[in-house]
Amino acid sequence: MIPEKSATEIRDEVSRAYTQAVAKVPEGRSCCCAPSSCCTTPVGVAAQQAGYGEELAEVPASAASSSFGCGNPLAFSEVRPGSTVVDLGSGAGLDLLIAARKVGEEGKVIGIDMTEAMIEAARRNLEQAGAANVEVRKGLIEDLPVEDASVDWVISNCVINLSPDKEQVFREIARVLKPGGRFSISDIVAEKLPDWLREHAAAYSACIGGAISEDAYRSGLEQAGLTEVEVGERVVYDAAQLRDIVASDLEALGASTELLDAGIEQAAGKVWSAKFTGQKPV
Repeated sequence: MIPEKSATEIRDEVSRAYTQAVAKVPEGRSCCCAPSSCCTTPVGVAAQQAGYGEELAEVPASAASSSFGCGNPLAFSEVRPGSTVVDLGSGAGLDLLIAARKVGEEGKVIGIDMTEAMIEAARRNLEQAGAANVEVRKGLIEDLPVEDASVDWVISNCVINLSPDKEQVFREIARVLKPGGRFSISDIVAEKLPDWLREHAAAYSACIGGAISEDAYRSGLEQAGLTEVEVGERVVYDAAQLRDIVASDLEALGASTELLDAGIEQAAGKVWSAKFTGQKPV
């Protein structure tokens, strides 16, 4: 039995994996939670597979190539000019740039990330794009450096599954939203995974090991006081897609690939991306 890891140990492993992953982008490759894209997909294709379309033509290529998401939380959203948006785990800034265009000059976008390499990448991309209405803050999504009831929208893309305390993240979302404020979250959920997959560092960093069930995710949001919680989109991953997802992080962490075929078939059809939406009551 593998000893239970502390929250700090989990965050350190995740931060190390994503620091190594973003360092590969200048080589023209991308690693991410999206299927069939990790470290093998040309620049920008990973983002397209995750649900982005014409938005990619309006952002720097470096932001698109560094997409680590499993969906597009801003697709079909009702973000309006003048809104304030917070992005949990903002990474290299793709969703920040898209949100910046939606809120306009009178609006504001705040990115939160714990990994210094990601923050630096995001700031470079924001500067290149001339996005003056965006700032990136270093912090944990379990303890957001954001004032109470101060934002109109919370978005997140394949990040909350990495948190060792998801219930606290859900409470933080409720705390920072204004009454009537909304959230749109794309994330990975899973059912009945093999123990080895839950316990392996690479599987956790690949957005699988720490994933909870869709029902638990919905329940966590509702218990935090959020309402009208709905799941509007789902993409279920097959064995080949799961191999791609886990293999990239095994490589990034220098881990053995022997576990892949030992249990990946058991996980096929039990892991999927889902888009959660809802609001804070008025």
